[in-house]
Amino acid sequence: MSTDKLYIDKELSWLSFNERVLQEAADKTVPLIERIRFLGIFSNNLDEFYKVRFADVKRMILINRERGGSDESKHLLSQMQTKAYKLNQDFDQLYSDLILEMARRRIFLVNETQLDETQQRWITKYFQKDVLPHITPLLMRDDIDVLQFLKDEYAYITVELKKGESSQYALIEIPTDHLPRFVMVPEQKGKRRKTIILLDNIIRYCLESIFQGFFDYDSIAGYSMKMTRDAEYDLGHEVEYSLLEQMSEGLSQRLTAMPVRFVYEREMPETMLRFLCDKLKISHYDSLLPGSRYHNFKDFIGFPNFGRDYLENKPLPPLSCADFDGYPNSFEAIKAKDILLHYPYHSFDHITELVRQASFDPKVISIKINVYRVAKDSRLMNSLIDAVHNGKRVVVVVELQARFDEEANIEWSRILTEAGVHVIFGTPGMKIHAKLLLITRKEEDAFVRYAHIGTGNFHEKTARIYTDFSLLTADEELTTEVRSVFNYIESPFRPVRFNHLIVSPRNSRTRLYRLIDSEIANARAGKKAAITIKLNNLVDKGLINKLYGASAAGVKIRMIIRGMCSLVPGVEGVSDNIEVISIVDRFLEHPRVFMTHNDGDPQIYISSADWMTRNIDYRIEVTTPIRDERLKKKIIDILNIQFTDTVKARVIDKEMSNSYVKRGNRKKIRSQIAIYDYLKNVEKQTRKQGAIAHQE
Repeated sequence: MSTDKLYIDKELSWLSFNERVLQEAADKTVPLIERIRFLGIFSNNLDEFYKVRFADVKRMILINRERGGSDESKHLLSQMQTKAYKLNQDFDQLYSDLILEMARRRIFLVNETQLDETQQRWITKYFQKDVLPHITPLLMRDDIDVLQFLKDEYAYITVELKKGESSQYALIEIPTDHLPRFVMVPEQKGKRRKTIILLDNIIRYCLESIFQGFFDYDSIAGYSMKMTRDAEYDLGHEVEYSLLEQMSEGLSQRLTAMPVRFVYEREMPETMLRFLCDKLKISHYDSLLPGSRYHNFKDFIGFPNFGRDYLENKPLPPLSCADFDGYPNSFEAIKAKDILLHYPYHSFDHITELVRQASFDPKVISIKINVYRVAKDSRLMNSLIDAVHNGKRVVVVVELQARFDEEANIEWSRILTEAGVHVIFGTPGMKIHAKLLLITRKEEDAFVRYAHIGTGNFHEKTARIYTDFSLLTADEELTTEVRSVFNYIESPFRPVRFNHLIVSPRNSRTRLYRLIDSEIANARAGKKAAITIKLNNLVDKGLINKLYGASAAGVKIRMIIRGMCSLVPGVEGVSDNIEVISIVDRFLEHPRVFMTHNDGDPQIYISSADWMTRNIDYRIEVTTPIRDERLKKKIIDILNIQFTDTVKARVIDKEMSNSYVKRGNRKKIRSQIAIYDYLKNVEKQTRKQGAIAHQE
């Protein structure tokens, strides 16, 4: 088999993942409003794809052209455009189907031509009072550089003002940062129906009132459009620039970066389209996509439910972890035994409460934490500020290069610094992606450390929709090495050794290779050998080759890969012992787990790192062993539930077919719901055992 066919291009694999998201919008067993929201998730994902992955390939083509190198990337770009175009067609059809489905439930999403007289009067008043103050047309004259003003986070209406044979054009930004995108229109009394109109269509209906009295025209028409920019930026390397200043400058550069995608309404006149392409400097390498009259579909992630409760998923109330019960504070609970939290099934309040207690606990000396993405109004961050006010030493490592969160992290850096927190920034070119928290207490005459090592961010909001693991431990060997990671962050060129934690870029590649080699040796010795992996993305060729070698040696490998998977399963003699599934459901699967059979004594690790070259070699990431046998069993049980999923699991294969796992005569198992039920039962049993022990 040729080498090329042993690896799937990560960009095409990513589009295949987003197709799985679109499958959720198409799934009739998913509640209607949730299906509409999946359209928003798909659209938001695609925006990021163009900003980052499409832009990377385009940049490579331009670099190769300048250097006179090969143009292999051109073929890949063409494949990406073809796949994205097909997905957009599927998206448009699905949207039409879902609009009809809503109408059957007496929820009507109308446009400006479908309003009765009463609704027209109401829309006119609403526009004059609430919308018009936020509307300022941008006139596209020859001397105006439209690229300087256009934002890639917004949808626009391009307006043509026609007088005789001549036309002039203007842009109107849909002001969704000030107003809701979805507006409920009053219905006549007695009508048992809900009518919703998009802000876009309110503007279309009142288009003339924006321009009348200022312009002389015979006809006026508006057409929607959206542009996506390259999300990369260049940082200056001047010695006198702080990283904070460099990142602020980088964000400004992004605002004027070149476009990579231009989406326009299909009915847009050819002359207007040519004019816009010229003004926006759209090249033949960019993606030019005809679409519907609505763009910025990411707003549909927050599509409101104006109908019955059954149109949304039933809520799953977060569970309280019983391991904290019966202790005077969180520290005593963690000292008693390691604790594993699994979000969103468990409440993230356990973490915010831990930090809140640390902020005033007289025994706490210091708090150190990594911040990659945090909530806008973060209780955890406010507790860190409270800790400083209470005389604690607080160190916050803020990752300013967290893509699309740079601006928020810059603002938090300023707030924390002004409050007296010692803020540390990472080194440009090496992101800090570890999920660490270290609290040091003085207990009697000794310093005792408590650590959090996790797979996800300290983000209250995403902890309700992302699945992630958090290990809370007072294990001296692990907490000492967590302290060493923080020292390494402050002095990355100072020698450091990790015996228990796996830390990128220090030892991840060598340690992961060694663990895989150990299973290969067991297989060759005739022992049972197996590897279980759960990741967001698997694209690093070195690790893929190691897994191919393990498969060829007889190691049974099973994987759950949510997103990109460059490994090709089922290739005879190469990967025929490897099976891969992907689960896409109401929660975003986000944990990274690595497990080896280890001759009957399983070794289990949870990690912040995906198996991508950047995470292994060019970021600071932390992988921790799970030592407590109870917690090992819990993770094994959770993984086994996911491998028995017969509802939301898809098979990953070389064709990227995204076919659902065949159920056969097995019962329906939707793993995310089954995991919630499993953990609920675990907490119930733990409390029951605790009550019996208390009585004794």
